[in-house]
Amino acid sequence: MTLKAGDSGIQHSYPNEAVYFIRDGNIRITMENGEGMEAETPDGHVMCHEPWTHKVSDIGLTDIRTILYETQ
Repeated sequence: MTLKAGDSGIQHSYPNEAVYFIRDGNIRITMENGEGMEAETPDGHVMCHEPWTHKVSDIGLTDIRTILYETQ
C-alpha cells in the first residue's frame, strides 16, 4: 500500500493483521469509535494487530509505503 502525504485511506476492517513499513512516515490511526493516535513509523517498523476497524491518515511530508498481510 502507498499512502501519499496528506491523504487518508477509507475506514476498513482486518482480521489479524501485520504491517511492514518500507518507507517511514507519520501516521494518524483513527479507530471506529473516533479515538485515535499518532505515530512516527521508521523504515522497517512492523505493527501487528488483532481484528480491528480503523482509518489511516498520512500526516507527514512523505509518502508512506507498506506491505499489509493477514496473520493467523
